[in-house]
Amino acid sequence: MEKTTVSGDGTRIAYARSGRGPAVVLVSGAMSTGATMAPLAAELSGRFDVTVYDRRGRGESGDTAPYAVEREIEDLAALIEALGGEVSLYGMSSGGALALRAAASGLPVRRVAVYEVPYAVDDAAVRAGAEYTERLAEALGQGRRGDAVELFLRHTGLGEEMIRGARQSPMWAGMESVAPSLAYDDAVLGDGRVPRSEISAINVPLLVLAGGASDAWWHAAARAIADAAPEGTYATVDRQTHMVEPGVLAPVLAEFLAG
Repeated sequence: MEKTTVSGDGTRIAYARSGRGPAVVLVSGAMSTGATMAPLAAELSGRFDVTVYDRRGRGESGDTAPYAVEREIEDLAALIEALGGEVSLYGMSSGGALALRAAASGLPVRRVAVYEVPYAVDDAAVRAGAEYTERLAEALGQGRRGDAVELFLRHTGLGEEMIRGARQSPMWAGMESVAPSLAYDDAVLGDGRVPRSEISAINVPLLVLAGGASDAWWHAAARAIADAAPEGTYATVDRQTHMVEPGVLAPVLAEFLAG
């Protein structure tokens, strides 16, 4: 990251900026840093002034205890001010939940797009989420970062053999390094349900996307988000799953963000 700004509580937030045009900030999801969003930024930078950033507790950004979702919204507020005072937001997965909450809070946002925000669509998913929250807090409270990462991977549906393989991979150390931020993404999702009343306060155009090849519950969650917003639109990205390809996603985002 080449630049930094300082959030309201003094936390240093690192970011990188590329391209020219209307300003867009990309918000990463769990187990991700700003670098994770760099391929999408590269696809968009021909038409937009694109910023990626390390959310607090990850990469080159700092962290200040105690954590609160409001602090992450303040991080975005500081970033938006540093970028000139008004942006559009794109949020991936749980980063989409943060983008929604930031827009609902009244930050100077022109447009918002989110992809597959993992909100629960039935009571069983809400119960599973509550169990995950409890076990995650226990693992992190005991300093068991590897177990916390395993919990997250299992919660997302990854099989045991793939989890064992991940533990042996060179990426594991990096995953453990950002493990405490898993609690931040969990907090951003609240009780797991679509926060309809909060989303109803978003008074700018909102595009809610799901992958055409993704499971039905992703689409149910996306529709519920779009339905809750005054200017919400639900759409699919053909042949994509949660691991959406930047080159396929970018044209869809660009058309919406160009307004």
